[in-house]
Amino acid sequence: MIRMKSTRSFMFLICPIMVLIFLYYSSGRLHLRSPVQKSQADLDRLLYAGRVVASEYDKQGFLTKLNRKLTPNEKDLLLSLVRRPLELQYKYGNLSKGECKPGYAEAKMTSIYPKFSKPAPMFLDPNFKRLSKISSYLPPFGVRTQEKIIDHILQVTKRYSLGSELDSISCKKCIIIGNGGILFNKSLGSQIDQYDVVIRLNEAPVAGFEKDVGSKTTMRITYPEGAIQKTERYEKSSLFVLSAFKPMDFKWLRHMVLDEKLRSMEGFWKSVARDVPREPEDIRILNPYFIQEAAFKFIGLPHHNGLMGRGNIPTLGTVAITMALHNCDEVAVAGFGYDMNTPHAPLHYYEKLMMSAIKESWTHNISKEKEFLRKLVKGGVIQDLTNGI
Repeated sequence: MIRMKSTRSFMFLICPIMVLIFLYYSSGRLHLRSPVQKSQADLDRLLYAGRVVASEYDKQGFLTKLNRKLTPNEKDLLLSLVRRPLELQYKYGNLSKGECKPGYAEAKMTSIYPKFSKPAPMFLDPNFKRLSKISSYLPPFGVRTQEKIIDHILQVTKRYSLGSELDSISCKKCIIIGNGGILFNKSLGSQIDQYDVVIRLNEAPVAGFEKDVGSKTTMRITYPEGAIQKTERYEKSSLFVLSAFKPMDFKWLRHMVLDEKLRSMEGFWKSVARDVPREPEDIRILNPYFIQEAAFKFIGLPHHNGLMGRGNIPTLGTVAITMALHNCDEVAVAGFGYDMNTPHAPLHYYEKLMMSAIKESWTHNISKEKEFLRKLVKGGVIQDLTNGI
């Protein structure tokens, strides 16, 4: 009995220490300044004082705060220690300013979301049926019932990556360009074009807006109703990437790949592109896992038994960011964020439609999605060039 009490006392003593060590080495946000020599002594002082500090997480599993009371000085000290894992200081501390930091986005994401899974492939390839996370879900969250048509498309496209030039880059900087009016007159074009991978969404134009949005396009992610309909508006060279939200989207893509005439518009909620001026080898299918992960894990949208339903579909921009977190070393965004307090501000950078035109969406939950994106910006996971999030 005495031995059991002794063991319990030891566990009560050691557990707080283990929590602090775990926070110190793995759960903290990254901070890339050079190491402070007295950090270990300060940590020892906190341990000696017997402070118990626990992590607090939200419903999705994101770190929110340290939930035990400390004096202001002790809190600042502990937070500074948490933000400076030594192994990551050594990894990035000697890099020149602006140099790409390998694995940075994944490390930062893991620091605020410990459940972040290992990287998922960007596009579907002939081995897509082995991806268990998407095999049991219907579109848009998976590929069930669409395996044959996807096989057919992939047999024709024959390429399933960014391409040899980008694949050979050991550290990739990616930027996702949103369509928001906040981009207008920001003159970010030259900065955007410096990224290795520039991702654009739906029909947002480039020609005539280069000063603000750049001229480089690595890929354009879209779905049938969002695709550019006038072929002359397409960039000369970029990947055309389908993000499928319903079975009909795969049938539409097969017509585009095979250059077949689209006979029926049934199944679409508005008019769609009837021709995509891209060779089959420049066409890709986005891994639907990113829709699934963004909806159910990151944002916490209703599951609806794995079916598309009211308010459980993430916007294409958030899907693209989720994809980038898995496949890019550094991730930035521009043109994201709607300010509903300014109804007369431009909704998109390329048209005169005002913010007041936004109506409640049946499929999206903009407020919950914005909450997720703010976590990414606040945690330093992504950089927001236009400060709209």
